[in-house]
Amino acid sequence: MNAPSDAFFWIKALHIIAVVCWFAALFYLPRLYVYHAMSDDTVSHQRFEVMERKLYRGIMWPAMIATLITAHFLVDWGDQFYHYHEALWFYLKVALVGLLVIYHFVCGYYRKKLIGNAHYKTHKFWRFFNEMPTLLLFAIVILVVVKPF
Repeated sequence: MNAPSDAFFWIKALHIIAVVCWFAALFYLPRLYVYHAMSDDTVSHQRFEVMERKLYRGIMWPAMIATLITAHFLVDWGDQFYHYHEALWFYLKVALVGLLVIYHFVCGYYRKKLIGNAHYKTHKFWRFFNEMPTLLLFAIVILVVVKPF
């Protein structure tokens, strides 16, 4: 069996960077929703709408796309060396990443619902909603590093 090439490790590095950027946005956007829901004046509402739009479109989307593209290459190249298709942890991780993608789209849906309607949901709802990617992150990292299955 050959060792992974330099390109594999470059893609892996880019993947980690993309994941960090995506998670930063996944953590911060719902936190903006908390503050948006707590604000009472029109200027604040407009400011949050702009911040949410720029974060979602300018950082979150590109980071998600980069994460998924680099992941595809890692699995395609890495399977030659690590045989991911034989491991249950890998399929569980893919399922959890699927939930993250759904969460990403739900964030976009909620972003549109908040436009002109800052009190669409309470700040308590957004605080709970904000914790979901953290739980997924814990599970994904444990699956990838520990490989319990």
